[in-house]
Parts: sequence; structure tokens; C-alpha cells
Amino acid sequence: MSVEIEIVREVNGELVAAFAGLLPQLSRTAEPLDRERLAEVVECGSNRLLAARLDGAVVGVLTLVLSPLPSGLRARIEDVVVDAAARGHGVGAALTAEAVRVATEAGARTVDLTSRPSREAANRLYERAGFEARDSRVYRYSVKG
Repeated sequence: MSVEIEIVREVNGELVAAFAGLLPQLSRTAEPLDRERLAEVVECGSNRLLAARLDGAVVGVLTLVLSPLPSGLRARIEDVVVDAAARGHGVGAALTAEAVRVATEAGARTVDLTSRPSREAANRLYERAGFEARDSRVYRYSVKG
């Protein structure tokens, strides 16, 4: 079984169905994505949505966000999820490596990501990929709707 990574350029029924299964594994509170909402993600100029296929089926996704800032182009990895049934096949490592390649090719100075300490396997993967923990805090302001 080989993992194939692609940059999603258009939304189709297969991708919408894949997200229906993957998004609940990423977040219990995320709203389901319909075709239009998913198209907003794909068509946003600063995003690169990467999809991983195993035996032809989409089994993982990662969003790479490229941000041109006064200090230089920065990249951030967000919303990484691999289907539970596909874990252990190198899907997360392949997605991460491709995101770093795309960011580097775009000229990013850094690639950042966050991961909860409880996600031990994910943290090991990121460290093996060359990411280093930073002495930093993440702050969040929750907008009440």
C-alpha cells in the first residue's frame, strides 16, 4: 500500500463524503461541511488543502496556510486528520512531508503547527519530521455566536 498525496483543486462528491467521515475524528464541535463550504476552503488563495489516498480512497487531509507577513512568508499546518482505520500506514508522515515541501517551494521562512500534548503519536510524528517544540503559549479568543 502506497500513500499518494495531492493538492485538492476542486471539490467533488468523493471529497465531501471523505470529510463527512474525517471531520468528526478531528473535532467534536466542527460543523459538517457541504460542497459550498468545502469549496471556500479549497478556493481560498492562502490555503493548500492536501488529501492523502491509500488504495485510491481519501483517508487523510491537511490544510497548509501560507501567510505573507512583513517578516516574510510563513506557513502553518492546520486541521490534520487521518482516518482511524488508516493510521500506522505513514499517511500522517506523508501529508506532513508534502506540506513542508509545498511551503518550502513557496518560499516560506518557517512552518508552524500546534498539537495537544495528549496526542502523543502525532507529537512523535512531528518531531521525527524535524519540527521542534518552541517555548511559546497559544492564546485563543472564542467569538461567541
